[in-house]
Amino acid sequence: MKKIAIIGRPNVGKSSLFNRLVKKRDAITSDIAGTTRDVKRRHVTIINKQALLLDTGGLDQGCELFDRIKEKSLEAAKKADIILYMVDGKTIPEDADKKLFYELQTLGKDVALVVNKIDNDKMKDNLWDYYEFGTDAIFGISVSHNRSVVPLLEWIYDRIPECDIIKEENEDEEEDDVNIVEEDGSEFDFFDQDEENDDEDDGFFYTDVNEEEFEDDSIFAQNDKIKEFNEDDVNHIKISIIGRTNVGKSSLLNALLGEERSVVSSVAGTTIDPIDESIEYKGKQLTFVDTAGLRRRGKIVGIEKFALMRTKEMLENSNMALVVLDGSEPLLDLDEKIAGLVDSNRLACIIVLNKWDIANREDYDKIIENVRDRFKFLAYAPIITLSAKSHKRVDKLYDMILEINENYSQRIPTSQLNEVLEKALRKHQLPSMRGQVIRIYYATQYETRPPKIAIVMNKPRGLHFTYRRYLTNKLREAFNFSGTPVLFKAKKRGEK
Repeated sequence: MKKIAIIGRPNVGKSSLFNRLVKKRDAITSDIAGTTRDVKRRHVTIINKQALLLDTGGLDQGCELFDRIKEKSLEAAKKADIILYMVDGKTIPEDADKKLFYELQTLGKDVALVVNKIDNDKMKDNLWDYYEFGTDAIFGISVSHNRSVVPLLEWIYDRIPECDIIKEENEDEEEDDVNIVEEDGSEFDFFDQDEENDDEDDGFFYTDVNEEEFEDDSIFAQNDKIKEFNEDDVNHIKISIIGRTNVGKSSLLNALLGEERSVVSSVAGTTIDPIDESIEYKGKQLTFVDTAGLRRRGKIVGIEKFALMRTKEMLENSNMALVVLDGSEPLLDLDEKIAGLVDSNRLACIIVLNKWDIANREDYDKIIENVRDRFKFLAYAPIITLSAKSHKRVDKLYDMILEINENYSQRIPTSQLNEVLEKALRKHQLPSMRGQVIRIYYATQYETRPPKIAIVMNKPRGLHFTYRRYLTNKLREAFNFSGTPVLFKAKKRGEK
């Protein structure tokens, strides 16, 4: 599959073109130089051929961070097959642009000069200045107004081989989406979050169960048919790497992938756009997402607020989270708040104590005790110490992820659940509620990822949270639920 790299100096419209070509608002765009820092990759359809599109950071310099961004961008261009070099058509040609353009031409790639921001016919005259670049592959476009983009698409199309044509059944669907990115007044309205599922976040219980009536009225009637299981993509594990700024999230992603995928620098808040990358391990697809570092609300500046919204979106679409902590420094209240996002999204979890190579290892027991004390709501999450910088013990994470995914995706037979429940009831009977006897009829698991268990009883309100915790502990003693939350739903028999 051909790789297409969009490259150029900051604020020329690279991410906006990227969004238009992928036909959705994926990359964060703003007027702030350095918004894009890592190379973002997405599959794209050019008319009816598939390619891999790369959005790169601006070619700027002057500090450690911008130098690293420029290095990554040029590296991506060298690995691409087609290069779209973008410039700002509202300005006169820069000598730095000419120099970089000539260097890219020497790579033997297909290189086009894309002059953006030609928003009207009068501005077409600006194109003449750019012919001094000495190329016939020059395209004056306006991404924001969707002007003159078709000739550019046709030029790219001619350079993608016929073997990359997609199936005909998808062509109509793609044609319908030509103008998905419309001209808009706000750069960031696409970060609005869908609120329709807010009512599900109510403690331990959520998701309705479509229950069938049981003819057997005994206390432990056996039936697995409350709800069909949805175990699609059980072999695909989506893992978000979260934590506050400068704890080593990007370094951990690079160590897990075995390549310098994400820009790493000493500048806090280096990562803006979440970066995702997949690898295959023992027959499973692991997709790691390096998210923006989180700060205290009062310290969030500029485009970081949009990056944090995107982090929330990534967590909502993940199965597991790696909560990265700095093992060489004392824990902060902010670490607890960030970890709370894992609990609210019902994710499987591993707590990663990074920078263990410079931590005081003699205080290991004390540090672990402190983590457990602060993160009581993640008591189910295993803790691993490692160094992303030196890659020490990073390899241990892969097998941990697979094991926890098994726990997160497992289905416990109803008969086994009710055996544990019966023993728990015999050992500690449910207390009455206002003199009324509380009865549990049976329990059955109705969903996975995470495991969700319905407890059918005569008075659901009578299941006190302390008894839920007691039942959770009994289930964890009987089954391997390490790394995963276990959720209950109390309901009446026949309740939909």
